[in-house]
Amino acid sequence: MSVELTTLKNGFRVVTETMPGLQSASIGIWVSAGGRHERPEQNGIAHFLEHMAFKGTKTRSALDIAEVIEDVGGFINAYTSREVTAYYARVLEADVPLALDVIADILRASVYDPHEIEMERGVILSEIGQALDTPDDVIFDWLQEQAYPEQPLGRTILGPEERVRAFSRDDLQAFVAEHYGPGQMILAAAGSVDHAALVKQAEALFGDMPAHGQPDIVPARFVGGDLRRVKTLEQAHVTFGFEGPDYRSEQAYAAQIYAAALGGGMSSRLFQELREKRGLCYTVFSQAGAYADSGMMTVYAGTSADKVAELSELILDEMKRAADGLSVAETDRARAQMKAGLLMGLEGASNRAERLARMVEIWGRVPALEEVVARIDAVTAEGLRAHAEVMAARAPMALALYGPVEGVPAFERLQARRAA
Repeated sequence: MSVELTTLKNGFRVVTETMPGLQSASIGIWVSAGGRHERPEQNGIAHFLEHMAFKGTKTRSALDIAEVIEDVGGFINAYTSREVTAYYARVLEADVPLALDVIADILRASVYDPHEIEMERGVILSEIGQALDTPDDVIFDWLQEQAYPEQPLGRTILGPEERVRAFSRDDLQAFVAEHYGPGQMILAAAGSVDHAALVKQAEALFGDMPAHGQPDIVPARFVGGDLRRVKTLEQAHVTFGFEGPDYRSEQAYAAQIYAAALGGGMSSRLFQELREKRGLCYTVFSQAGAYADSGMMTVYAGTSADKVAELSELILDEMKRAADGLSVAETDRARAQMKAGLLMGLEGASNRAERLARMVEIWGRVPALEEVVARIDAVTAEGLRAHAEVMAARAPMALALYGPVEGVPAFERLQARRAA
């Protein structure tokens, strides 16, 4: 498999990976314009724009956009995260130029018809309502808000209802003008692709875009704190967040491996202790996330009202035990899980394209898989215990609780338990 990277004169980047044996390709454009790039009055606009991309351009109607891809058996979609908005398609080899033409059209020639804006506003408001009605979804937004209060990184991607109701056509166009510059875009494709042909087409479609500086983002500052929303629900939802390394940190791989050992599978410490041995919950897991300048390890569990206090304390206790007793066998198992997850995931073209874009955004290049595996293998049990000790006792902590959670000890008591 071969990776090639080309940067156009205006800063637009094209990165591809040829995957022999495939007759299809995944292609998309990743834009550094996510939730954290919004000002407070813009909260939710990046996601609104993602929706509007499929609602018509100067040459294609909304139906045309859907049909032109589906007529050749492909699909097209998009998503918004806190640091990026992506527009991507999966098509057969012969239809790669068509897919790129459609994606370029929706990025550069969307008309933002006022009628379509109102229609999509209603759809997004329904999406917000659905999220608020899903406890094990909305609680992660609340945890993010507690970790990064009064910061773009702490705000919900969907935005608050009052903001979404107020966005105008001018607001959408202004955000595009500020954040959708060529230097903020990465065209990534994997599968049966021709790099030279894609660079030539990208030059024709994007080469005339004027280069401009990237707007500054508000630096992340993990604060932490406590949010509790008591409500009569069947389950008490518990989330802990602990400040972790950013994705360029030397500790990034240790953070991923630690999260896997702590609560990444059925053999993990939290699953075995809280579910298998004590029967305190049905669902419990931990995961490590990272941003350009911060990171957070999240622990989630759902349980009943009569068990929520014990569960909350045992999560912290198990983290402390891990700091003292993570074994070589546990480290090896977690490393193997991380490597297998990485390598299995990259057997598909869509995940390959996603990785290409992410690596170019982070490093300005695409590290070889052998390099990544070597970094994973370099994490030792001793190094993992050192990271675990930071997480257990010293990393700033955020807490979000929802449901029948009156019995959970006070935040200060939980902090004292960590320090004991």
